[in-house]
Amino acid sequence: MRMNLKSKRVELRTTAATKDAGSLQKAADFVHAFVLGFNLKDAVALLRLDDLYVEGFEVKDVKMTLRGEHLARCVGRLAGKNGKTKFAIENATRTRIVLADTRIHILGSFQNIRAARDAVCSLILGSPPGKVYAKLRSVSARLT
Repeated sequence: MRMNLKSKRVELRTTAATKDAGSLQKAADFVHAFVLGFNLKDAVALLRLDDLYVEGFEVKDVKMTLRGEHLARCVGRLAGKNGKTKFAIENATRTRIVLADTRIHILGSFQNIRAARDAVCSLILGSPPGKVYAKLRSVSARLT
């Protein structure tokens, strides 16, 4: 792996000693996750574990009518005070979430991403955080 400064691109190559054919895809997923804003430890987890995925979507994909101040308020509801809501969703669903302006990226296993995405979508559509927390408690009990 190297950074080409002229073209401003990351180049990935395998060697003759590479045994795993999927290692190039894992490296691409690692770089993609790091560029999206995930911590280095979370991005490295993509290299080590096989069943981790990254999913991203826009707030407007869930509710198109949000504009201006309403859109900013919606993103604020997702984060919560001091990040409390985001951390609650992450801990209950065993995922990692990055809020990048109006884009949301979730890293985790397939089932856990689905549970986190459902919680985030409920918040975007206007559900009170307390109701989402209660739903997360029941979902997290099923995930274990």
